[in-house]
Amino acid sequence: MSRLSDLYKAMETLRREGLPVDVELEQKASALEEDIIKKEILPILSKTIEPALQPVKRELVLVVDYVPGQQLCVRLSRKRNFASELTDAKEIVLDPEVKHTELGVRLPNQVKRKSASEMSVAFPDGTVIAEKKAVDTLFAVVKKIGVSEVRKVVEEHNLKFCRVPVVSNRRDEKYGRRQRDLGNGWLLNTHSNNNMKKDFIEKISDVLGLGIVVTLNK
Repeated sequence: MSRLSDLYKAMETLRREGLPVDVELEQKASALEEDIIKKEILPILSKTIEPALQPVKRELVLVVDYVPGQQLCVRLSRKRNFASELTDAKEIVLDPEVKHTELGVRLPNQVKRKSASEMSVAFPDGTVIAEKKAVDTLFAVVKKIGVSEVRKVVEEHNLKFCRVPVVSNRRDEKYGRRQRDLGNGWLLNTHSNNNMKKDFIEKISDVLGLGIVVTLNK
C-alpha cells in the first residue's frame, strides 16, 4: 500500500502543478490497484458473495461502481456478454482451487522425500543463500529475486508442486500448512523434495536470466 500511496501523491503533485501525468506512473498505479483487488478483495468476495448467491439459479452480472469518497454502487445485469462492450475491462481471478485425491490414495507422482539436505544458492553478485533447511533457502531466494517476478514466471510456465502453484494467492485445502506467507497475499508452496526445489529455482533463473547456481549438499 505504501508504494501505491507514493504513486498517488506523485500523480497529485503533477496535477496541482498543471503538469501531465507520466504514462509510466499511470501504468504502475493501475498494476498495484489490480494487485490489491486480486490479493485482498477477491478472497473476501469468494468467501462471502459466492455462498450468498447460491439460492440464485439464473445467470447474472454484478457490476461494482467504486468512486472514492462516494457510496458504493452495485448494478445488476442479465447481459452476460457485457464485457465485450467494455474495451478496457480485465478479468481478475483467484488461482483455481485444487481438488486433491482422498487421504490414503497414492499418486504415481506423489512426492517422496529423502532425508533433508542443505541447499546453497549463489547469485552473480556474490550473494550466497544457504540456510540450514532447504525450505528456508527456497523462501529466502524467492524474496531476494522478488515475489512479483517469481509469480510471473510461475503463471507463464505453470510451475507447480503437487498441482498447486508454487506462488499462489489461494491457501490450499490440503497443503495449506506447507504454504509460507510471502506477504501481500502471496503464499509459497514448499511441499516438495530438494531436487524439486532446485529445479524450480533453476527454472526461475533461466527465464529471468539471473545466472543463479544451485547446489545440493548430499
